Amino acid sequence: MHDIGSFAMWDSYRRKRNHLLIGLMSGTSLDGVDAALVSIKSDTSGTLMEVSLTDYVCVPYSDELRKIVLDLCSLEHSRIDLLVKAHFGISEWYAYTVKRLLKSARLNRKDVDAICMHGQTIWHAPDVQLFPGPETDFEVRSTLQIGEISVVRERTGIPVIGNFRSRDMAAGGEGAPLAPYLDALLFGSPDEGRIVQNIGGIGNATVIPAGYNRERISAFDTGPGNMVIDAIVRAETNGSQQYDPEGSIAAAGQINQELLDIFMADPYFIRKPPKSTGREVYGADFAAHFLGEANQRSLSFADTVATATALTSESIVRAMEDFVLPETTIAKVLACGGGSSNKTLMSLIRQRLPQGISLGTTAEIGIPDDAREAIAFAVLGHESLMGHPSNLPTVTGAARSVILGSMSL
Repeated sequence: MHDIGSFAMWDSYRRKRNHLLIGLMSGTSLDGVDAALVSIKSDTSGTLMEVSLTDYVCVPYSDELRKIVLDLCSLEHSRIDLLVKAHFGISEWYAYTVKRLLKSARLNRKDVDAICMHGQTIWHAPDVQLFPGPETDFEVRSTLQIGEISVVRERTGIPVIGNFRSRDMAAGGEGAPLAPYLDALLFGSPDEGRIVQNIGGIGNATVIPAGYNRERISAFDTGPGNMVIDAIVRAETNGSQQYDPEGSIAAAGQINQELLDIFMADPYFIRKPPKSTGREVYGADFAAHFLGEANQRSLSFADTVATATALTSESIVRAMEDFVLPETTIAKVLACGGGSSNKTLMSLIRQRLPQGISLGTTAEIGIPDDAREAIAFAVLGHESLMGHPSNLPTVTGAARSVILGSMSL
């Protein structure tokens, strides 16, 4: 792997005005691998001018792979031998998905400039922890996305850039969220303030004031997206269902306000941005605690899922009320990610939004809900290859803007 910024061989890339890249994303919802073929145009100075989606495919995870990743995210079940095996094995999934995308687009590998790969997050620890040093303890922020970029490079014959989060964390940031860099380009409006609300395994909001001045953009993780809902459905159906299709289970239940209030007291919800979170906070242990409290109250399966769905909707809207609306006028919320297909969740968010704020989806303005993050990493990879920083310190809390990623040539 190599640092991106120092290679003279990328001068030819930087001289080009038209680029074609593949963005790969597999998120905390563990649905599968999203691959986006993205066309990017730059002006003569190398400034990004236009981003368009050319093709998109998704390869769903198998139940076996999903269980492997879930076990790796658990302190009780994770094993170092399985982690190393999965680090290489999941790369075969990424390479397979790239080949599927090339076949769908009727292209060959020589048509693509680079693959830009996020990897599968296993553990994200953005809070400072102490680590023993030679004289005094070091202050460490850490994250781990598995997926060996060299495997994808070898299988596809296309240069691969990955490991996007680490450089931002080294610069003092939380390493996430990174997609807001794209959100400003695609979803900003000169006339109205907007929030792009991704609802994957984790929920995250990008706040784009009217005029979309990049320096005024903010973003943060709002808390659980689909993660707790999915875990409860898996547990209560013994794995026969992985999620609540269109929110149909929740729609048949009643929200238990007492249970909702208990979990809305979670300290993450009142912590001010910048902030990020993940499965290490809202994963198996959190879901088990939620189920235990629901069982103590003799809640039905439907009531439990309804209350977990309300936890997601309430945490999203309350984050807007607490951290966004006091400073920024918002006219529209654009939802994306798997949660935007959950009709019950979307209805709950719509009911709770303050008057004058509408709720739609990114799909309504031409960006498929599940493709946004894959497109984002194609754009981030492009900017790195151009030698441009692409983290947003106002979003991640980093001390400075930096060029993201490492590469297998």
